[in-house]
Amino acid sequence: MIKVTPTNEVVSQTLANGLQVKLYPMPDYHKTYAILTTNFGSVDRRYRLSDDEDWIEIPDGMAHFLEHKMFEKADYDAFEKFGQYGADANAFTSFTQTSYLFSTTQNLHENLDVLLDFVQTPYFSADSVAKEQGIIGQEIKMYADNPGNRLYMGMMGNLYPNDPMHIDIAGTVASISQITADKLYDAYRAFYQPQNMTLLVVGQLDPSETLTWIEQNQAAKTFATLPLPQRNQLITDPTGVDVIARDEVKMDVQRSKVMVGLRGTYQAPTGKERLRYKSAVELGLELLFDDTSDNYLRLYNEGVLDDSFNFSFEIERGFHFASFATETDDPARFTAEIKQVLTTAHERLLASEEQFTAIKNATLGRLIFNLDSPEAIANRFEGELFDQAMIFDEIATLASISFTEMVEAMMKLIAPMRLTQMVVAPLAD
Repeated sequence: MIKVTPTNEVVSQTLANGLQVKLYPMPDYHKTYAILTTNFGSVDRRYRLSDDEDWIEIPDGMAHFLEHKMFEKADYDAFEKFGQYGADANAFTSFTQTSYLFSTTQNLHENLDVLLDFVQTPYFSADSVAKEQGIIGQEIKMYADNPGNRLYMGMMGNLYPNDPMHIDIAGTVASISQITADKLYDAYRAFYQPQNMTLLVVGQLDPSETLTWIEQNQAAKTFATLPLPQRNQLITDPTGVDVIARDEVKMDVQRSKVMVGLRGTYQAPTGKERLRYKSAVELGLELLFDDTSDNYLRLYNEGVLDDSFNFSFEIERGFHFASFATETDDPARFTAEIKQVLTTAHERLLASEEQFTAIKNATLGRLIFNLDSPEAIANRFEGELFDQAMIFDEIATLASISFTEMVEAMMKLIAPMRLTQMVVAPLAD
C-alpha cells in the first residue's frame, strides 16, 4: 500500500467564536493560498434559527448574489485592497458553499486581514442591490445562451426536477428581482456566522505566527450569538423515482450535445465513508469509461462518441450523481450504449481486476502530483462533507480501496438505475 505522509503537520484550531482554522505550511514554496468558506450555497432555499420560528424563504440565487456583493463596501472595494498588497483574489459559489480566496507571495498578514474583514463586514444598500440585479441579470441571460450550461442544467433539471439543484446557481431574473438589502443582511447573519465557516491557509507560512494573526483579527470583532441555521429537507424523493427520462432543447449549435446523468441514492452514514465511496466510484468509472477502456475504444471507433467525451462524478452535501457527455450525430445511440455499459457493469468490472491496480496507481499519481500546488491542496478540501479530510487523507483512502470495495460502491450507485438523457440539438434538426 502507498503511504503518503505530509512533510509538515496540518494545524487545526477552532477559535472561540467557532471559526475553524486549518493551516498547512509548505516552507519550500513562495506562494500562499487562503480560502474562507461558508456552508451556504444555492440549494439552501429555506431556513430558520429555532424550532419556534417560521421557515424563512430565500430567493433563488441569494448565495451567489451575496458573493458578488461582499466585495463592495461603503468606502472601498476589496479587490483593490488585495491588489495593494500584491494578492490575486477571487470567489465562487456552488450548490452547497460559498468561498472567498486569495493567493500571494507577499504581505500574508495584511491579506489575511483583508479577507477576514471584508467577508465579516457586510455592507448592502438599495442602490447597490439594484445595480447588481442588472449585472447578474445579464449574467443569467448569458448562461441561458450557452449550450454547455443549458446541457448541464437541463440534466440537473431532469435528475432533480423537484429539488433546488434544478435551479441555476445564479438564480433567475425573476428570483433575483426579489432580493433586497434587508434579505441579504438576514441571510448573511444566518449563514455567515464564524461557526458556519472554515479558513484554510496553505503554502509559505509560519503556523504559530499565522494563527496568532487570525486570532487577533477575530478577537477585535464582536459577533452575534446565534444558533446554526436549520435547513429544510433537500431531497423530496430519496428513491429518485421522480427522475425525468429525457429532455431536449434546440440551440444554434453545429452538432448535437448529449449528456447522460445517473442519480445516486445511497447515503453514506459518515463523512469518512462518503470519501471512501467517492474514491471507489471514481476508480470504477475510470475502469469503465477511461479513454484506454474497451468501452471507450469501441464507441470511438464506431463514431458514437468523439474526443469531446467526458465523464465525472460529483458529490455534495445531500446528493451525488455521475454524468457522461459528448458531441454526437446520434444522441439516442450514445445514451443506449452508456445505459448498456452501466446495466452490465457488474460483469464488466469483475472482468477488469487486472486493470484495477494500474488505474488506481495512475489516479494516485495524479493526486500526489497535486501536492506540489498550494491551490490544489486547498481547493480539494471539502470541510464537513468528508469529515475535514485533507488531500493526504484522500490519498491514503484511495490507496486502501480494494477491488471488491470498488465493485460494491459502483453497484450502490448504478443498481437503482436512475438515468436521464439531456440533448442540445441543432436548430435545423
